[in-house]
Amino acid sequence: MGEKSEMRLRSLRALLVAGLLALASAATTTVLSAVADDPSAPNFGPKVHIFNSGMGQAAIQSQVDAIAAVQVNNQFGSQRDAILFEPGTYGTAVHPLNFQVGYYTSVAGLGQSPGDVVINGSVFARNQCDANGCTALVNFWRSLSNLTINVTTPDFGCYFGEFWPVSQAAPMRRVHVHGYMSLMDYCTGPSFASGGFIADSQFDDVITSGSQQQWLTRNSRMNPGAWSNGVWNQVFSGVVGAPAQCFPGVPKGCGPYTTLSASPVTREAPYLYVGASGAYQVFVPSVQHGSSGTSWGNGQTPGISLPISSFFIAKPGDSASTINGAIHRGKNLILTPGVYSLDQSIDVTRPDSIVLGLGFPTLVPTGGNRAMTVARAKGMLISGVLFDAGPTSSPVLLQVGSGHAQSDNEASDPSELSDVFFRIGGAAVGKATSALIVNSSNVILDDIWAWRADHGSGVGWTINTADTGVIVNGENVTAYGLFVEHFQKYEVIWNGTGGTDVFFQNEMPYDVPSQGAWMEAAGVDGYAAFKVADNVTSFSGYGMGSYSFFNQGKDIFAERAFEVPDSLPKASLHDLLTIFLSRAGFGGILHVINETGGSSTIVNPDAVVPVVGYP
Repeated sequence: MGEKSEMRLRSLRALLVAGLLALASAATTTVLSAVADDPSAPNFGPKVHIFNSGMGQAAIQSQVDAIAAVQVNNQFGSQRDAILFEPGTYGTAVHPLNFQVGYYTSVAGLGQSPGDVVINGSVFARNQCDANGCTALVNFWRSLSNLTINVTTPDFGCYFGEFWPVSQAAPMRRVHVHGYMSLMDYCTGPSFASGGFIADSQFDDVITSGSQQQWLTRNSRMNPGAWSNGVWNQVFSGVVGAPAQCFPGVPKGCGPYTTLSASPVTREAPYLYVGASGAYQVFVPSVQHGSSGTSWGNGQTPGISLPISSFFIAKPGDSASTINGAIHRGKNLILTPGVYSLDQSIDVTRPDSIVLGLGFPTLVPTGGNRAMTVARAKGMLISGVLFDAGPTSSPVLLQVGSGHAQSDNEASDPSELSDVFFRIGGAAVGKATSALIVNSSNVILDDIWAWRADHGSGVGWTINTADTGVIVNGENVTAYGLFVEHFQKYEVIWNGTGGTDVFFQNEMPYDVPSQGAWMEAAGVDGYAAFKVADNVTSFSGYGMGSYSFFNQGKDIFAERAFEVPDSLPKASLHDLLTIFLSRAGFGGILHVINETGGSSTIVNPDAVVPVVGYP
């Protein structure tokens, strides 16, 4: 393109941006979309905001701030947003780009590698404040990926670094941070935070874990000694520079850290990017075995690129029938931001299919149907999707391993769920028997949060009913970052042999009305949080915690948090723990695993009760 043509194009863009800003001032609740640099960019709809480095800094700042103004307090709202940056540099040392990320907002670079998009500034989260103080305990449903941040926060006072104080369903992937980073917001108290996930990222300075009660960091790189501390359960898998193994923690010494030198089998999440020609593509990373460090540190992540033409780009108004028609014609699927009401399941049937969500697209079954079924086939990748139960109970929200498979899942080309989240209640009344069932073998689960809501709308023991969060029937399934909370029977049932779970975080249901309403069997109080079936001959677990806070004013007990066959090979499970969460709570957990481990009750509140190895 000639220089004059480029100048005219920029002038037109400037006029358009000025018009958008004028509209914004007339309606402050409206969030506007930027214009993509490439005129042939796909139509992702109005909630995918694409920026390029040729746009004015003020225009970009105005629009990302407008999105934050809506989303920062929008915990159970219906708006969804994806903020995407084309390759280039944004902000300067003198005029940095700093903006907050709220609920249902995904922020990502569109380069093929994290270094292709550079932000001089910060992309941050903050505590949520109410009458009880300021915490990050409900900083859910947001993400940051595929870019480099040169931390530049002049005049930020206490907030002088890259702050990412989050809890569940808030992953950070493929991010390179140059500068100080904190995973807690210590600038407002009491600053509690509880659970997060980092993968395929690099950090060049100190990382303050602070009040983070539990955290999983996978296949990343940091400076030795850079991680500040642990609270209850910090797990590192394949992390170069990770703290040394130290469980249980030693006061004023180390830990609690569970550290694996390598991750047994991984597959990084697929991502959207703009190639050198300006064409949009989706990159599909290859499987890695025994890996450590980032996938991109020594060159391009291994994998393949798929043209955007091989994808059906779905909008929230599209029916399940329309989406299925595209899938059956051989298309992969991109789900753009919004809430999808589905009167039938989306059926993903072709091997090596990709379902990629942008901006936390939310699938809601409307008539007791499944929201999605995935065939028992190789290479099925589902990433960045929120499943929300509908008012009529569904047998399961997502079932992996069903339909007419053309081939079985293969270890050389495993299926994967990455950043896939489930919600029963909270936004509205929702019901399901189970959130996720995995029938296929060799599946990788990489950052899963299955949540039966304990607050919000449509919440109560007989209202947002759900038996079990995750059921694994397939063999050789590997999970990293399994967060499963508040279900009414077993939280996780693992029926497949050869499974591995690296990090588990659980809270038992708060709202059990009576002991009689919550009995695994006659004479067995409560339900174990994690049940490995009696017929399973091998299973490995690392850094697994379960906590209780029964809040109905009655003593409710669980006999054990983990229930496994005693016939498993020696020391199959490593670094298990229970915690009694509150000094005002009731009941508790009587054993950590089977009949081993002490109790966590009002006698020892907020204290880790550990079992280092079992059996």
